[in-house]
Amino acid sequence: MSLFLSVFVFWLIAGGLMSVCIVLSMMGQWNREGVSPYECGFDPILSARSSFSLRFFLLGVLFLVFDVEVVMVVPLLFVLYGGMKVVGVVCLVGFLHILTVGCLYERRDGSMDWVSEL
Repeated sequence: MSLFLSVFVFWLIAGGLMSVCIVLSMMGQWNREGVSPYECGFDPILSARSSFSLRFFLLGVLFLVFDVEVVMVVPLLFVLYGGMKVVGVVCLVGFLHILTVGCLYERRDGSMDWVSEL
């Protein structure tokens, strides 16, 4: 019972702190000059936000997917070593098949091409 009580108290304190932070942020006065980037007294020439390459974003998402693949396959290898060989092999082949089909689709779609052809 003590473990549940300590977890409950933790979540209660965390929720209280979140609520206090939200209320305090709503009470603050926002002005346009206060939230704009500092330009030494001059009017800003360009926007503070720079453009973002969509191709770089797609490549980053692909990296994330295949990075998570490694995290999923390594424990599956331990399952294969532990004795559940048939279930492990079926899961591994199915998982790698889904990733291969997705990779071929991304290749055909052109998301993996860093430089687009003109």
